Amino acid sequence: MKRKASAHWAGGLKDGKGTVSTESGILEKTQYSFGTRFEDGKGTNPEELIAAAHAGCFSMALSNILGEAGLKADSIDTEATLTFEKTDAGFTVTEIHLDLKAAIPGSDEAKFMECAEKAKVGCPISRLLNTKITLTAKLVATV
Repeated sequence: MKRKASAHWAGGLKDGKGTVSTESGILEKTQYSFGTRFEDGKGTNPEELIAAAHAGCFSMALSNILGEAGLKADSIDTEATLTFEKTDAGFTVTEIHLDLKAAIPGSDEAKFMECAEKAKVGCPISRLLNTKITLTAKLVATV
């Protein structure tokens, strides 16, 4: 299976502008620029897209692992916070922290944490990234 996305850029780093598009059409010439990456400009940036991909991938992986354990979540809410810093090597993604809140009927804390840790290391985006990945997980009561 292959997925495609494209980017277009025109101009210099600080005065240039770009767009990103995805094969699905969900992103269609979505604007990005120096301002959206390093300031408060309107649009997206590569790091935000990676964080979104990681949160989504992790949530789906956790759902799969829970299913293998005979559990099904009422809800899985994951926020990915990506840290992007200037290092000796240049700007680098140095860490991604996943903050998880999930409602899983019939689960106990130990089983929940075991499944969450498996998802953290096993989701395809986690395996893709060469950075520190941390996780805070909270099992919440089901409604």
